Amino acid sequence: MAIETAPAQTPPRPMRADARRNYERLLAEARTAFTQHGTDASLEDIARRAGVGIGTLYRHFPHRTALMGAVFQGEMCALLARSRQLAEAPRPCHALVDWLRAIIDHASTYRGLARALMACSADESSELSRGCHLPLREAGSELLARAQRAGAVRPDVVIADLMQLTNAIALAVEQSPDDPELADRLLALTFTGLKAR
Repeated sequence: MAIETAPAQTPPRPMRADARRNYERLLAEARTAFTQHGTDASLEDIARRAGVGIGTLYRHFPHRTALMGAVFQGEMCALLARSRQLAEAPRPCHALVDWLRAIIDHASTYRGLARALMACSADESSELSRGCHLPLREAGSELLARAQRAGAVRPDVVIADLMQLTNAIALAVEQSPDDPELADRLLALTFTGLKAR
């Protein structure tokens, strides 16, 4: 499934027009850099390409994870909307696996994102965790609970394990660009393991 990105959202506090332009240019350049070079892309290069100094970048985004969270905000909204759509799907286990696939597709867009999401799962206070990992985990919990109530998924499956497994699949896909079927094969194995006996 292709996830459409929402327009960059502006930060919560009002900004002068020039500051807003800088903010939006930084987001655009960061999105491009993260797509082309991964989430470890040089922040100095992002600032330079946006036509601002590194200090301006840090005024808007105090650290890399703040910038990553802002860049991924639109995709997070799309993933959460997708989870709400799938909450009404007739086959709850398939809906859960479809949603996990959407997460894999998203994480695979940005080299290093799966690794960053795996790392932030242990630090719920990080901006990336609060903005990405926790909302995804909450949405996934609802889909998982629905599938378990329907008797389609084993009762011992927990969302934390599914999220780690999903990120691990995304990481495997990232490391195997010449194998376009890898995600589907690994998700098929996941689906088999999820099914209630």
